[in-house]
Amino acid sequence: MKASVFVGTSVDGYLARPDGALDFLPPNGGEPHGYDEFMASVDALIIGRNTYEVVRAFEEWPYGEKPVFVLSRKALSPAPARAVVERMSGTPAQIVAALTRRGLRHAYVDGGLTIQSFLQAGLIQRLTITRVPVIIGAGVPLFGPTTRDLMLKHIETRQYPSGLVKSEYEVLA
Repeated sequence: MKASVFVGTSVDGYLARPDGALDFLPPNGGEPHGYDEFMASVDALIIGRNTYEVVRAFEEWPYGEKPVFVLSRKALSPAPARAVVERMSGTPAQIVAALTRRGLRHAYVDGGLTIQSFLQAGLIQRLTITRVPVIIGAGVPLFGPTTRDLMLKHIETRQYPSGLVKSEYEVLA
């Protein structure tokens, strides 16, 4: 199964503020930068519990009817209407193996600790980072400590009129 990351960060590399707020990110209806096309390419999402709690509070569930697998050892808060949510636990390799057995071919991995653990396990093949022109100074980092270098191959960088800068990478090792 292919696993990809598609995230927005502050210029200083944060996915969210310390309290999980995403208010510095542009609204979903803003300038198109490939998110809709990316979402059309994935079968399901793998997100962490903290990310789930943040997005379930949105006025509208952002993932439509795509299955969302939330990594947590504890029971989840009720899912929003029409959301397809399932709790899973295990190592990233166990999660990928289980979803592969279910026939999934491409998963969107999201959430700080979830992205970090899947990268460390060597299970992310594509990384797309859109930098928002703001420095927030503290928050949930995209990358954490690593036990080894993670080599990337630059695919493309694109600048948008709003100031967004999107870079795509293939994860080599």
